[in-house]
Amino acid sequence: MKKPVQSLPAWTYLSAEFLTLEKQHLFDPSWQLICHQNDIPEAGDYVTFDFLGRAVFALRDGEGAIGVFYNVCQHRGSRLLDDAKGNLGRSIICPYHAWTYGLDGALKSVPANQRDQNLDMACLGLRPAGHVNFMGFLWTRSGEGPSLQEQFAPVRHELEPYRFRELQPTGRVTLRTRKANWKTIADNYVDIHHVAINHPGLRALFGSSYGAEVKGDIHRMWGDVGDEGRDPYSVRAYKRLLPEVDWLPEARQRHWCYYRLWPNLAFDIYPDQVDFMQFIPISANETLIREISYAIPDQRREMKAARYLNWRINRQVNKEDALLIERVEQGMRSGGFESGPFSRSEVCLIDSANRIRHAIPIANQSDEPTVGPLAGVVS
Repeated sequence: MKKPVQSLPAWTYLSAEFLTLEKQHLFDPSWQLICHQNDIPEAGDYVTFDFLGRAVFALRDGEGAIGVFYNVCQHRGSRLLDDAKGNLGRSIICPYHAWTYGLDGALKSVPANQRDQNLDMACLGLRPAGHVNFMGFLWTRSGEGPSLQEQFAPVRHELEPYRFRELQPTGRVTLRTRKANWKTIADNYVDIHHVAINHPGLRALFGSSYGAEVKGDIHRMWGDVGDEGRDPYSVRAYKRLLPEVDWLPEARQRHWCYYRLWPNLAFDIYPDQVDFMQFIPISANETLIREISYAIPDQRREMKAARYLNWRINRQVNKEDALLIERVEQGMRSGGFESGPFSRSEVCLIDSANRIRHAIPIANQSDEPTVGPLAGVVS
């Protein structure tokens, strides 16, 4: 009998040194989403994004073009922008010494008392950060890896009807801190077996129609809005009020799907809106969940109500997930758990564990190495 695949050992969820290896082998080659192009519609609009020490911002210039720059002045290394988003007007002024940059990143002026006759201003513009615009979203990464076209190829045809490039933000970015390792959180969101036990709202919404599969670098989950179960009020009202939308085929009118681009970001897609989630490691035991919802503009009262009810349902689900994540984190730190078996249906969890073991072979060891640093052991 074939032995079940085991989860990663508990120490990989607790070790700061292992997170350093994950940054190098998992996150540096992975695409990270900054924002949607419609988050910065006007000249001077910007969004900042920090990820594991990499600080950048996306900015629309006076000609309508979008650039992505490192969030640092080229004079003395001062951080330029602090707010999550805003509008700069016509220029970026460093708060340290007032060096001034145009919206295209070029250095425009330096205070007279800081000028030098040999100062080559043409070479001192803001440093561009590599980025791509894919499906209307702006993405960046610091390492090398497959293109987004390659990664999304297995599901691109499924995403096309949702008109990603036309999506508009329905609110602001929400940041929620969890005292847990990023893997604990990411695992929870592709764990199909806990839903029926711990999420009565989702159970009422989708019944037993949950499914999951792995398509290359995409973990895909799905369900259909049905009439099973005794519905909580918000679920019952959502089912009743959710209107049809003319941009979706019939099969998608009452369909939910979740696409996780491995390792740490996902699109949670409903007929009425698209929720984006990103799991940003802060430390081995702390993670920032970055979220925002997008939608195609629709002023119908039924749609507005459905989107509000969707928010209510998911707010309750988030509370339930927060407790579950906390319980897992406590268990990982108890000293009484090493790893556990996956069932064959837990395909996304199996794939994640296998990917990490392949990228960081030391994760195959059941016990944390007693000599280190871990980076030295791996090399």
